[in-house]
Amino acid sequence: VTEFLLLGFSDTRELQILHFVTFLTAYLAALVGNLLVITVVTMDHHLHSPMYYFLANLSTLDLGSISVIVPKSMANSLLNTRTVSYAGCVSQVFHFFLFSTAGFALLTIMAYDRYVAICKPLHYEIIMNTRACVKMAASVSVVGAINSALHTGNTFRLPFCHSNIINQFFCEVPQLLKLSCSDTYHRELAALACSVFLFLGCFVFIIVSYVQIFTAVLRIPSEQGRQKAFSTCIPHLTVVSLFVSTGGIAYMKPISDSPSPLDLLVAVLYSVVPPLMNPVIYSMRNREIQAALRKLLQRF
Repeated sequence: VTEFLLLGFSDTRELQILHFVTFLTAYLAALVGNLLVITVVTMDHHLHSPMYYFLANLSTLDLGSISVIVPKSMANSLLNTRTVSYAGCVSQVFHFFLFSTAGFALLTIMAYDRYVAICKPLHYEIIMNTRACVKMAASVSVVGAINSALHTGNTFRLPFCHSNIINQFFCEVPQLLKLSCSDTYHRELAALACSVFLFLGCFVFIIVSYVQIFTAVLRIPSEQGRQKAFSTCIPHLTVVSLFVSTGGIAYMKPISDSPSPLDLLVAVLYSVVPPLMNPVIYSMRNREIQAALRKLLQRF
């Protein structure tokens, strides 16, 4: 196999153009939203804190994640083609796993940041110092690269001979494993075990952090103090819930043998929606970001 054929959303030209326009709108919205968050955090010195530093990193990862998939799908619809080269497919799998894994690892670190800020406020500046934050952000990239390399190597060492048609609008690993003519059971099990161990570990850490956070918040005597503490946690919890729910639906459902509109819809939910919605969620619930955005827009 030297190239793969991706499943299109439709063979009708009008629907292909509709798909292009829809994805272009979503992509531009995600691009503008995440770039605004990065710009605001960088330029406003009031936002130079660990929480917003990690938020800017999350926006960078979201930009990478959506840019790996959506532009190629848009180009295929516009040019009425389905092909993606073998090297292009390898690159897509590697970078999507890299950005997705790093994104969830970063959400775990953001939960730890909230835990330290609320449960250990007197030690916050010591624990979450600049050097520690940089090391945490770097470790996220390392974890993402290792997990991505394992999945990519595990997938593309397989011989593909059943077909070169991927029943998805991008190179998705479960669909690629179906094309192999060798026994993929052990490889699927190894890849699944690695991902489950990593993501379950992160998820449990987030849950434990928030149990302690909510316990500490409920002890705050003033209503205003409790609301302020909750307001810093709700956007992060919403983003985590969106990431886990969409990713869980995608990878826990059975893989269909024939092209399914449901498979396409689920893939859109976990690959396009989180990068699009994350900056909106944080902007809607965070007054400091809203104030910084207003300042930035007033300059223009």
